[in-house]
Amino acid sequence: MPCTNIQQMDVPLFLFLCRQANEEYQVLANSWRYSSAFSNKLFFTIVDYDEGADVFQQLNMNSAPTFMHFPPKGKPKRADTFDLQRIGFAAEQLAKWIADRTDVHIRVFRPPNYSGTIALALLVSLVGGLLYLRRNNLEFIYNKTGWAMAALCVVFAMTSGQMWNHIRGPPYAHKNPQNGQVSYIHGSSQAQFVAESHIILLLNAAITMGMVLLNEAATSKGDVGKRRIICLVGLGLVVFFFSFLLSIFRSKYHGYPYR
Repeated sequence: MPCTNIQQMDVPLFLFLCRQANEEYQVLANSWRYSSAFSNKLFFTIVDYDEGADVFQQLNMNSAPTFMHFPPKGKPKRADTFDLQRIGFAAEQLAKWIADRTDVHIRVFRPPNYSGTIALALLVSLVGGLLYLRRNNLEFIYNKTGWAMAALCVVFAMTSGQMWNHIRGPPYAHKNPQNGQVSYIHGSSQAQFVAESHIILLLNAAITMGMVLLNEAATSKGDVGKRRIICLVGLGLVVFFFSFLLSIFRSKYHGYPYR
């Protein structure tokens, strides 16, 4: 009973999805390979579009990645195609689907990833070293501006999609092989590039700076002319960069403005 992962790797739009799906598929296949219940009742295969375009044509496949189960007898039924859009492609979900189709239960084993532990250890060491060097003067801990800047950095990182990038691992940008044009903004609302996150981060930072300047102009008690200039600069930052942000939103969410 072969279970096949069909990948259309040469399609840039789904390149990072195929890569993530392939990683989950490899985790599942290796879990079965090194399982104590391993037998010849189930085989895992993979088809790359670059090397097996005819397979895509024979199966009338026009999207990727796709997971299919081929029973030992008869043709595949509708349930033999994994519902990727509804369930996702996590190895655990694939294992459950395989158990439903073949009655073969696979216990998913993921290799340990120590990158998070190492990063946390480095961060703790850095903070500890800084506190040790400044042990005689810890007033900076009570600096409101410093904590505010740190909080804003976290907010900018999260609202720009950095966590999504960490989970999905998208490419930095996309270069069209036909005309060489580089795209930094993904055309779909379901995906993004790393460069797009950086752009959104800078736009949010500029808008925030404009709001800070507007607040400074309204609450300060300095020269009226200086406050007017600060107000105009802040207003210009908010209007210009927020308009730019809306234009990106409109290019990704087709149909905006909603009516």
